Amino acid sequence: MQAFDYFAPTSVDQAIAMLAQHKGRGVPLAGGTDLLPQLKNKLATPAALIDLKKLSSLRGISYDASSGLRIGAMTTHSDILANRDIAGHYPVLSQAAGTIGSVQVRNRGTVGGNLCHAVPSADMAPPLIALGATAVIQGSAGQRELLLEDFFTGPNQTVLKDDELLVALKVPPAAQRSAAIFLKHGVRKAMEIAIVCVASCVSFQDGVCAGARITLGAVAPTPLRARQAESLLSGKALTQDLAAQAGTAAAQEARPITDMRGSIEYRRAIVQALTSRTLMQAAALAR
Repeated sequence: MQAFDYFAPTSVDQAIAMLAQHKGRGVPLAGGTDLLPQLKNKLATPAALIDLKKLSSLRGISYDASSGLRIGAMTTHSDILANRDIAGHYPVLSQAAGTIGSVQVRNRGTVGGNLCHAVPSADMAPPLIALGATAVIQGSAGQRELLLEDFFTGPNQTVLKDDELLVALKVPPAAQRSAAIFLKHGVRKAMEIAIVCVASCVSFQDGVCAGARITLGAVAPTPLRARQAESLLSGKALTQDLAAQAGTAAAQEARPITDMRGSIEYRRAIVQALTSRTLMQAAALAR
């Protein structure tokens, strides 16, 4: 491990000032489940480590029926699993959080860390994007918001500037007669990195699909909205055949690679199956 300076700011403004001072050579530390192994193996060599654990304002979950859900970036996956508002109104987030790592990893790992490391297989990104989440970013120039689907720019890359932090996620209230489902495919029951993961959110009006958001993970450089698949569903009754057609469209939109966990063809087949399955399961809950 290479030597670095260590800082433990006590306010968000102080953390941002430290990031600005180090001009891209300072790295925020949240739960450390990704960063600490990278430091140990010299895959990350920052000049400064900026520990965020004292920033209590970045941890917590709040819910309001009119404005929706707010999740602090330092909120752990275990916090999400234990939260009644999420279980009651956004259970798809509980589904995704429950698939991450092990109990120990979920106790330390944070939502913000999962997103900011921007691994294509990150489990929390697809369900949050499917729910229409917004990223709240704070930096030297102030605060800004953007849709989470626009947050990722490539593998391990985001829109964050050198002096910016992801401080929270905002999720709008769920539409009436809507539901979302997350499914993840891997070869292990724990500590699994997704070969493919899919989150689908659907809403219904007068017996037909009024809206759909399908997000694919681990099959492109960034989480990917399957927009052609979504468009197939609008204004139609969601049958098994239509869900299968949407799955086929999603598989065609995916941009997977072949690696040690699966081939391009295998991943496309899994996208088709998981998309169809998430749509039918979400439809059953929403109706």
